[in-house]
Amino acid sequence: MRTRSDNLPQTQQHFDILVAPGYVLLELASLVEVLRLANRVCPTPPFTYAYRSLKGGPISSSSEAMVQTDPVPAQPKADYLFVIGNSDPDHPDLSLGRVVSSYTFRGAKVFLLAEAASRYINEHGTGDMATHWENASFLRERGARFEAKLSIATEQGAVVTCAGMEATTDVALAVIGRHISGPAKMTVADIMLHENIRDFSSMQPFSGAKLTATGDARLDQCIKLMQANIEDPMPIHQIVESLHLSNRSLERKFKTFFGTTPNGFYREMRLAKANNLLLNTTMSVREIGLACGFPNGFSSVYKSFFGVTPFVVRREKRAAIQR
Repeated sequence: MRTRSDNLPQTQQHFDILVAPGYVLLELASLVEVLRLANRVCPTPPFTYAYRSLKGGPISSSSEAMVQTDPVPAQPKADYLFVIGNSDPDHPDLSLGRVVSSYTFRGAKVFLLAEAASRYINEHGTGDMATHWENASFLRERGARFEAKLSIATEQGAVVTCAGMEATTDVALAVIGRHISGPAKMTVADIMLHENIRDFSSMQPFSGAKLTATGDARLDQCIKLMQANIEDPMPIHQIVESLHLSNRSLERKFKTFFGTTPNGFYREMRLAKANNLLLNTTMSVREIGLACGFPNGFSSVYKSFFGVTPFVVRREKRAAIQR
């Protein structure tokens, strides 16, 4: 496997995605698309995934989309288990205490979405765990002894309960961010047109909370300046002057949120755009380099990050199309 210049893990992370009849297609797609796009933009694909159900076989969503599943293994080897919500919190396939224990016992992190979260909270949890606000109301109506949290997710040890629905994208982005660089995560969000990435503590939208992409307004402004100046990159000293920050302050923000420097983030952002153009346009390699702020040495910079030259990537894509 090709190495990276940062200290991020190099091994692939495997996700088991558990669905029950009537699962919410939006939640499934939000997770899978984040994983798929991360595999596309990273130098080597960091994630694998498999669809699971309690018994295996085809499972239909609430919108009648079908997914073929394998049974939950007796001794799971996944790094993550995501349980997708459905339209019925009383569905027997959402009573998953034993399955959750089987995964956490072997070191997996378990994410329960929406109805799966409320079912787990009702059977095993406390009021310190989150679920979708509709399911929180459902728990109150059922006479629960506690109020479920209304943040988009809460993490208690190896179990994370989540609001689900569109917040699944935020949760998935947070998870992949533990294994890939900050710029790569932001690129995935940009491709999905997901402007504001919320952290787990963000309140569900009906609370009226004001959202930012990073939780830091100045950092958001900096990233927007970088995105607006890909072809002709702004020097970092000009960026800090426009934001009325010091170089040290900006470096501290990038280190805290992304684990890299402003220059490192900016370069990877431009490389991510270059990779997208390389895979999805007929622009020449030189044109792509110019469009992404690399007037000289683009091929060597690209190879140092992705492990192959842009010419090899272009040739492999043409070969795949001709098969």
